[in-house]
Amino acid sequence: MRYLPLIAALIMPVASLAQDRAPILMDVAETHILPRFAKLPETTGALVSAALVDCTPTSPALRAAYDDAFDSWISASHLRFGPTEVDDRAFAMAFWPDTKGFTSKALSQHIAIEDDAVQSPEAYSETSIAGRGFFALERMLFDPVIAEQGKAEYRCALVQAITADIDASAQAMAEDWQSYAPSLTRPGEGSRYRTQDEAMQELFKALTTGLEFTADTRLGRPLGTFDRPRPNRAEARRSGRSLRHVELSLIALRDLAARLSFDHPEIAADLDAAFARAIENAQSIDDPALAGVAEPQARFRIEALQQSVQDIRAIASTELGPTLGISAGFNSLDGD
Repeated sequence: MRYLPLIAALIMPVASLAQDRAPILMDVAETHILPRFAKLPETTGALVSAALVDCTPTSPALRAAYDDAFDSWISASHLRFGPTEVDDRAFAMAFWPDTKGFTSKALSQHIAIEDDAVQSPEAYSETSIAGRGFFALERMLFDPVIAEQGKAEYRCALVQAITADIDASAQAMAEDWQSYAPSLTRPGEGSRYRTQDEAMQELFKALTTGLEFTADTRLGRPLGTFDRPRPNRAEARRSGRSLRHVELSLIALRDLAARLSFDHPEIAADLDAAFARAIENAQSIDDPALAGVAEPQARFRIEALQQSVQDIRAIASTELGPTLGISAGFNSLDGD
């Protein structure tokens, strides 16, 4: 009997690791995921309406609706799993990086042959993914080369087809997330996630992959190297949204990180302070398209922003992940 206290002492630390993740999973689903996908079709619907009223590329109303809808997508785009990935929806919304210039080729092809796929939402959804989504629409609204191709009437129809396609994807994701969310909040047999830890790992992966994409791709691609900067590789540079995407992503990921670390106040404080520094860095840069990567002084500030995002990644991987007992695993950007 004298061994019982010793056995109990050995078991207690192990038992303490079996945390109830249900409150966090419910919180993330109900207050982080679902509101974002509920808002998305509201803004894409407004984009469709604006294009129907005035499809002129320079239309202030159309460009404002484009910005609002793109903002909504960027704020949800780190959630690349479940309904977001079905039928390549995430890529259909935002085909980038486009390393081979497929978007301009796809649009030019539509215009050259006056492809009648623009007459049917179902038909347009079957066309090249490079000619769909926000980056295709950006080309239509902000690329002077595209603006000179073909007939204005067809370009108008193409703009309207792209906006309708964006809205259809947004509507489908919003609807499917309503039925998918319970698999996160109530994992078990018959669910997409067998355990709470599996569901937590999915969310942690969304956090770390989002940080990786912002640091290595949104910032890393235009930075290139000191000797060979690549400003033309910046995301959404034609519409002057490159830096905005960094800021919006950080704001969304900060919210997710706070919810995942809720039970660990010290780690939550570390993450929040790191996010605050990165967001402040982003907001202090007056360079919407990140063109300053080619100028030493401006480049230094963009590199500092990238490092501040890397600092968040380090805290997530060395503090939050091990404390939660999970790792990032593979991410959807790897094709795994």
